[in-house]
Amino acid sequence: MKKKWLTSIAVTTIMGALITGCGQQSTASKVESKKGSIENQLVIAGNGAEFENVMRDDIFKQFQEKYPEVKISYVSGVSGDIVAKVRAQKASPQIDFAIVDSNSQEIGRKEGLWQKVEKKDVPNLEKAQFGSKAKDNSGVPVFYSTMGISYNKELVHSKGLPVPKSWNDLNNPKVKENLVLSDISNNFGRTTLIMLAYANGGSEKNIDPGFEKYAGIASGLPTFLNNTAQIQQALQQKRAAYTVWNSNRSLTLAASGIPMEFVIPKEGTILSTQFANLVKGAAHPKAAKKYIDFLLTDEVQKTLGEKLYLNPVTDVKLSAEASKKIDFDKSKAVNVDTELVSNEYAKWVERFNKEVATKVNK
Repeated sequence: MKKKWLTSIAVTTIMGALITGCGQQSTASKVESKKGSIENQLVIAGNGAEFENVMRDDIFKQFQEKYPEVKISYVSGVSGDIVAKVRAQKASPQIDFAIVDSNSQEIGRKEGLWQKVEKKDVPNLEKAQFGSKAKDNSGVPVFYSTMGISYNKELVHSKGLPVPKSWNDLNNPKVKENLVLSDISNNFGRTTLIMLAYANGGSEKNIDPGFEKYAGIASGLPTFLNNTAQIQQALQQKRAAYTVWNSNRSLTLAASGIPMEFVIPKEGTILSTQFANLVKGAAHPKAAKKYIDFLLTDEVQKTLGEKLYLNPVTDVKLSAEASKKIDFDKSKAVNVDTELVSNEYAKWVERFNKEVATKVNK
């Protein structure tokens, strides 16, 4: 669009077995809480790294102050892998709800992996005003971030490298020599492809210019890095100066002492919304709905905004410092058709492997 979480959390051996997908689905035991009957187990899937840390160290604790009986397990991974796990467990779900990006959310919706969620299930849903929406109430938006180009300011200045202003600057030879990119198997790579199309007269509906430009960029790269930890390590060790990332990753890395800057190129940004999706047939649906609703409270939205620099989907007031860092020109958000992207994605991957991936290291 033109864009630390385990104090007193008991992760039991039984739940560990569940995550592997082995054995039969458990029968959820019930206990009485102040809010009524609720299961005492909950399995959540979502991003790892800093997001997982904040979930375990902060948000789990906040939730358990309200529902101390609920024992939470967390399955970390990238969105595509999480959807693959949910798909594999479809006959006997082991994950109760999954937080994934918009493309993976839409793939899961079309495959019937998500249970419809309405305001009666998640009353705070009416507070979600920003970011994109899930089709057919199939998911709940919980935060979003802008997508753009991140660069190491010190390295760029010391080498006399250009500060990127356009998506086409990724094809500048001086940039390519100091660039790490992902292929389109993840959100960073898909964004690069789509925005290269926009920067050259196309769009998600006319993706040819994006493939043409991506192939030119690939010819100057030694490989694609799809592991976020590897990308971050390359930036920290100054083996690379640039990458395509979302704003919050650049800001959290900067907060750790790495002089990262984030740029929304002149052609615009895609807003990367993350959705909480209730798994159809989940073993603990009541606890899942309570947690999803909790994610939309002011206290959690504020935690995500101020600790991870994730844009809230509600109108919560953040600290002046956090607000200044995550604010952006809303007119630069490109309204991408996520359903079309999801429908074309398999074809895009096949084409990318033939036309772009083969150009790497050549």
